[in-house]
Amino acid sequence: MMAFFEKLERKFGRYAIRNLMMYLTALYAVGFVISLVNIQIYYEYMSLDVAKILSGQVWRLITWIMYVPEQNVLFAAIMLVLYYSLGTNLERVWGSFRFNVYMFMGYIFLIIGAFILYAVYGEAASVFLLTPDSLNMSIFLAFALTYPDMTFYLYFVLPIKAKYLAFVYLLIEVYSFIIGGVITKVSIGLSLLNFVIFYLMTRNWNRISPKNVVRQVKFKKAVKMRPAGEPIHRCAVCGRTEKDDDTLEFRYCSKCKGNLEYCSDHLYTHTHVE
Repeated sequence: MMAFFEKLERKFGRYAIRNLMMYLTALYAVGFVISLVNIQIYYEYMSLDVAKILSGQVWRLITWIMYVPEQNVLFAAIMLVLYYSLGTNLERVWGSFRFNVYMFMGYIFLIIGAFILYAVYGEAASVFLLTPDSLNMSIFLAFALTYPDMTFYLYFVLPIKAKYLAFVYLLIEVYSFIIGGVITKVSIGLSLLNFVIFYLMTRNWNRISPKNVVRQVKFKKAVKMRPAGEPIHRCAVCGRTEKDDDTLEFRYCSKCKGNLEYCSDHLYTHTHVE
């Protein structure tokens, strides 16, 4: 699956939208201003209402993502800055193409879900208007998977690692899925499905191959023989080690010869050594 995804990236990567999160954040900001003026404008002219889309209002396929769930200025500003930071960091590590695929695949899943609801409930589906809330939160899941030991400060005071926040978030989402109505189940289910599919699609399964397991065993033996004080990891691109930044994560590339490892900033962007 990873090889197939890399072929897609080589073929279509040049069409990826660079700095996608900047454009999405701008759309959210516009949506927030509109909600302050009159939130009904969103529901009447911009929401993901399939019946109105089929009647010719195709712009709703884009404008629905401008929905802002909170009209508090401070909260909205914090969320915009947070998600812009998370998204841009993911794009920097994954590359523009992969980040584009993650975001647009999530939007497409939710649009398909809206059409399925319309097929099942007909005109009554207008009460089940999907919003991108859960998809936006799945950005944090992806970030936590990429940077599990990154520290966030809850309420600007309590330090907690991203992986623990992600676990708590998953518990909340599962609980909301269980007790929620149709709209909640569809929104959460499709957003988490996007996260799972993307993770499986981009995971390097060669890391758990017998050949790679043997290489890891050899590496552990070599580490035991390493002189005291010497760094254990070193990025083959930038030369940084865990001693330069203790938040850096290092991974081997199964496609590069010579047991080369890379930091998280260059794992997906380096040129393979044949």
